[in-house]
Amino acid sequence: MPKLLADDSVGIVESQRAQFTKPLTLECGKTLDAYDIVYETYGELNASASNAILICHALTGDHHAAGYYSVDDKKAGWWDSAIGPGKPIDTNMFFVVCINNLGGCRGSSGPNTINPETGKYWGPDFPIVTVRDWVKSQHRFMQWLEINAWCAVIGGSLGGMQVLQWSIDYPDLLKHAVVIAAAPKLSAQNIAFNEVARQSIMSDPDFCGGRYLEKNTVPRGGLMLARMLGHITYLSDDAMRDKFGRELREGKLNFGFDVDFQVESYLRYQGRSFVDRFDANTYLLMTKTLDYFDPAREYNDDLAAALKQTSAHFLVVSFTTDWRFAPERSHEIVKALLQAEKQLSYVEIEAKQGHDAFLIPIPHYMNIFSSHMKNIAAALT
Repeated sequence: MPKLLADDSVGIVESQRAQFTKPLTLECGKTLDAYDIVYETYGELNASASNAILICHALTGDHHAAGYYSVDDKKAGWWDSAIGPGKPIDTNMFFVVCINNLGGCRGSSGPNTINPETGKYWGPDFPIVTVRDWVKSQHRFMQWLEINAWCAVIGGSLGGMQVLQWSIDYPDLLKHAVVIAAAPKLSAQNIAFNEVARQSIMSDPDFCGGRYLEKNTVPRGGLMLARMLGHITYLSDDAMRDKFGRELREGKLNFGFDVDFQVESYLRYQGRSFVDRFDANTYLLMTKTLDYFDPAREYNDDLAAALKQTSAHFLVVSFTTDWRFAPERSHEIVKALLQAEKQLSYVEIEAKQGHDAFLIPIPHYMNIFSSHMKNIAAALT
């Protein structure tokens, strides 16, 4: 049976577009007079509109979280392992929404879309957006869908940061918050990784000051390096050792600077394929969004104070070998929630896949996730 026709698949899906004409003022001080948001939905909204779930995507994610675009589509949505009939986010029970955030490169207004004022690509002129800006636009989108509140807001990595911001900015509009493999703010090391990635892109001769699309070119080398660097941080040492070890691609050393080891070949493949599907300006913007996230900053660096006004029930999940957002970062969130006297559950999953583990159907992880979501669904009925 084809995967898209399997009992636990949402099957063939279509992207949709919502257009907004009410100006959106951003934290940077600039305003988007009008903007588009591209999105997908799975499952059906119940009569009381009480079963809606928002999925927040991570750095290089988008709105295509589950299903396939055609019978010939070989790749499912980025979280297809978790969304669908009988899966943790069960589309027999929930109405699931996932959007491509502002500044993204998969159809929503962003650097690779046309600036209506100039008739040219936004490019580097697209304003820097923050997690708070995203949540504000998601709130407007929720109203556009005529949903009064989310049953749950769920996200991993940068998506988990959006969940935290949702719980702070709109505490009465989500009942459950699922924060997976996230952190309350980036460490200096993570900011450093992002800066190296940005510099690799901006120093590429084809970057052209961010106006490469106008010149019909792409900073391929720089974006490829940025992806290779990022991908290393998403995997653990154990995962890379198990997957590649020191295996030679051709069974011998070539005594040159081309590919000798399988891991080198893998990283180059990841870099090349990324260039074909992601926009360089968007990568710059998204990494800055990550860097700027720090909800405790306006509460005198007191995360518990920032979370004091939240009312959602939290599930916080971390993974043992995730060194990008280590379990200790989730512990900071848990500690702050406990200090704020909030309802929460916490689980640390034994996994050797590193940060990417949140995307992988690890049995223990999926079982816990499923149990939690079944409890949420039971409360609906």
